[in-house]
Amino acid sequence: MSEQTRETREQGTSQARRVVVVGAGMAGVQTAVALREQGLKGTVTLIGAEPHQPYDRPPLSKAVLLGKAEGSAFDVDFEALGIELRLGREALGVRPADHELDTEAGPVPYDVLVLATGAEPVRLPGAEGVPGVHLLRTLDDAERLRPVLARQHDIVVVGAGWIGAEFATAAREAGCAVTVVEAADRPLAGALPAEVAAPMASWYADSGAVLRTRARVERVEPGAVVLDDGSRLPAGAVVVGIGARPATAWLAGSGIELGTHQEVVTDEHLRTSAPDVYAVGDCASFPSRRYGERLLVHHWDNALQGPRTVAANIIGETPAAYDPVPYFWSEQFGRFVQYAGHHGAADRTLWRGDPAGPAWTVCWLKEDRLVALLAVGRPRDLAQGRRLIEAGAPLHPEALTDPARPLKDATA
Repeated sequence: MSEQTRETREQGTSQARRVVVVGAGMAGVQTAVALREQGLKGTVTLIGAEPHQPYDRPPLSKAVLLGKAEGSAFDVDFEALGIELRLGREALGVRPADHELDTEAGPVPYDVLVLATGAEPVRLPGAEGVPGVHLLRTLDDAERLRPVLARQHDIVVVGAGWIGAEFATAAREAGCAVTVVEAADRPLAGALPAEVAAPMASWYADSGAVLRTRARVERVEPGAVVLDDGSRLPAGAVVVGIGARPATAWLAGSGIELGTHQEVVTDEHLRTSAPDVYAVGDCASFPSRRYGERLLVHHWDNALQGPRTVAANIIGETPAAYDPVPYFWSEQFGRFVQYAGHHGAADRTLWRGDPAGPAWTVCWLKEDRLVALLAVGRPRDLAQGRRLIEAGAPLHPEALTDPARPLKDATA
């Protein structure tokens, strides 16, 4: 073993003196906590761009937005864990050869660096600087929107994805008139096949919201949204929810490999192309042996699970691989929607229950093995289905379609 190889390996073990984590969202916080829980003795520094105490994001589109909670700070005693917080400091770049992170407050040396900067919302072209246009990603965003909902403005939501649906739900609960405009022909077009997303379109009308599909925004003016067909929608406020992209622009010039979506490319151990640099959460993609492709997962559970693998690999002698069954949930229009797996390579779709009803499940199979499922109001299906995906066991497809039979009984 060369001296350089030995030095690199030692820097990846519990001998590491300084671990620096960039990004104080779920992935960053959980990485810092996991390092301590798994026995790291060196220093752990958590650097966040926002000035707020680190907080969880899901409540922003629900409790915080509706004034039912003032914030969603993580219940973590950073001081007791020996985690140094440096907040309100934006990361500007990385110099892997020097083992230094550049920040607004100057360079920060590291032995091991973890990139956990998450994703940032895609902005609507031409809408920046127009009064009344909002994003919903940060605590500050939620606090700016809260009085808008309280005044019961007419609200136009651009984008019928997960965040658009969740915000529309909260706005209707607050008593606002809501119109959702979506460029595609259905909600969740980027996430689900047409036949699965189609039943969800009626949820908008059921809640009193107006959904306009195949509707592209021509421009946003103060007090109005103008569509490309010339129609004009009154808008006391406009909320943009047209997706998110990995927050990695600051890595330009670092030499760290980025993928087709500008995400940090990692190996199965969540290591980047730079020595002693890991990446986790929304900003990183990883190769999945289970699904035979590289996955970029922008969901809370990935930011919760990935850090345990990162911590184990920083501390341990034996590298741990990361290959989860992706999972997420969404609460919208009075329904609890859960998804597990990855349906991209599925060759068969089976339904459990009537999609016009309040509770149903869609199962995706590949060669009689469950690879993904979407459960609406059927949490037991989700829990059992997730275990079936993990097990990779062959199933009796006909047993899956009977909603009265437990999913776990479908094993061949």
